[in-house]
Amino acid sequence: MIAPGSTIGILGGGQLGRMMAIAAAQLGYRCIGYAPQGDNVAEEVCADFFTNKWNDAQAMAAFAQKCDVITWEFENVPVGPLEPIAGQLAPHPRALETAQDRLNEKRFVEQLGGRPAPYVPVAIRGDLTEAVERIGLPGILKTRRDGYDGKGQWRLRDRQDVEGLSFKGEDCIYEGFVEFDAEFSVILVRTREGDIRFWDSSRNVHSDGVLDTSSLPAGELIGSQVEEARALAKKIADALGYVGVLTLEFFATKQGPVFNEMAPRVHNSGHWTIEGAATSQFENHIRAICGLPLGDTSTIASTVEMTNIIGKDAKTAHGCLADPAAHLHLYGKAKPRPGRKMGHVTRISRG
Repeated sequence: MIAPGSTIGILGGGQLGRMMAIAAAQLGYRCIGYAPQGDNVAEEVCADFFTNKWNDAQAMAAFAQKCDVITWEFENVPVGPLEPIAGQLAPHPRALETAQDRLNEKRFVEQLGGRPAPYVPVAIRGDLTEAVERIGLPGILKTRRDGYDGKGQWRLRDRQDVEGLSFKGEDCIYEGFVEFDAEFSVILVRTREGDIRFWDSSRNVHSDGVLDTSSLPAGELIGSQVEEARALAKKIADALGYVGVLTLEFFATKQGPVFNEMAPRVHNSGHWTIEGAATSQFENHIRAICGLPLGDTSTIASTVEMTNIIGKDAKTAHGCLADPAAHLHLYGKAKPRPGRKMGHVTRISRG
């Protein structure tokens, strides 16, 4: 067990790290962060912060020396620089290696019995032409690495879209379009000993590739597919020897749950757990990586809706507080821009 008063290192400086550090402080831990130069909003709530490049071996070693355990809030942290400190990391870097490459991720999930959308690797223009012939249109071309919140993705609706695409030859994956009735996520937390707990799955609605709302109850269709999706999530967590919070996103289809992608971290669709669950995803992540008993993941509200504040000036957000059911979380980001998450509002009902 990592005793209270110890230091937790967080790789990444975004809002997930910020909320993680707040939860850690409530449990008596001190957090320090590490991230390259940027709008590192987690720095405001960390006791110390290293602003260095990921490949700065000397800075990374100095950071690790101050930490009793290290985790991350951002799945695109390069794995190579983490090798010297892998023994301090929770989860293990193998989770990052798996999730950072969409092709490897899908193959890994298939080996465990999961069902992703049909896909084909694409590296050159000829590959894309063959992929479209094989899978058909519409479809989505995605970079194998570094894409999130709709970035690194191109929707191809027809031949004109394919012909007009400026394809630079980077490693990609072409996915067939999945006809789905709803989207949902499975969020779990796992201890080193293999104890796993799940939060209720929310219905997720996206806009331009970015999560807009997560709500509970999620509805009958999602409810009927959660058990199968959870079984896959458990297999993945066990296969990775995972420690902490792990998120899998699914499409609810007439044929059952279709795996979309996984995030080896706390997740935007789990923000509702701060007010809507007995123990939030952030607190349980800290509990898991520090070897503490896990908290109850039960939903404690009759209805929940989490809405992201996207691309708007957060200074105007306080107006929502006129609603007694609203809980506002602002991330402290300096400038809004299209698609940028500036905060979120959670509305709960206990009736």
